[in-house]
Amino acid sequence: MDLVYSLLAVGLAYLVGSLSFAVIVSRAMGLSDPRSYGSGNPGATNVLRSGNKAAALLTLAFDALKGYLPVLVALMLQPRFGWGETTVGFVGLAAFLGHLWPVFFRFQGGKGVATAAGVLLALNPMLGLATLGTWIIIAAFSRYSSLAAIVSAAFAPFYQLLIWGASPMVLAIAVMSLLLVWRHEANIRKLLAGTESRLGQKAGPAAAGAPSHKPSHHTRHTRKGKS
Repeated sequence: MDLVYSLLAVGLAYLVGSLSFAVIVSRAMGLSDPRSYGSGNPGATNVLRSGNKAAALLTLAFDALKGYLPVLVALMLQPRFGWGETTVGFVGLAAFLGHLWPVFFRFQGGKGVATAAGVLLALNPMLGLATLGTWIIIAAFSRYSSLAAIVSAAFAPFYQLLIWGASPMVLAIAVMSLLLVWRHEANIRKLLAGTESRLGQKAGPAAAGAPSHKPSHHTRHTRKGKS
């Protein structure tokens, strides 16, 4: 029965993570589908390229919350169901995987930076803050969101190991880090070629190789020109 409850928690976390708030917020605010411009990535950084900062901030907040809340709930229920750190860690990993491959959006999701940050803040608040601080420093100096995400992801499991020691949660953190770096493969190539977009850069058409999505009849296109 304990295993059943653990699997149920992991499954529910995946469903929560599958809520693609970049698309949901954009639709609610009458913006173009974020998968149709810029990098084609349904995430806060690409939504920012629409010129709508409010939409980007809402996307960032909700993407982080969908990583944070499932882990927080799992930690609250941990004494009741006798879950160990492994179960809690995999709840966080499931929410992250939901963002990458959302069942509600044809398994075409984002890169998981905000969701991973939310998971880390819930698993270990100090680790989450250390990782977030790394992102802010790299982003401030380079103006590349992708580079900041890659460096932060690479450092996260080492922070956990070096400062707080080995624990079952390290496995979940390491898997998230590896997947996050892998999802930035195209960005790594652009960084090396000097063609990567900087933070706040205005959007063009969806990048080559990015999934093409025509907005639904519910979605209104933003006006061309200055926002």
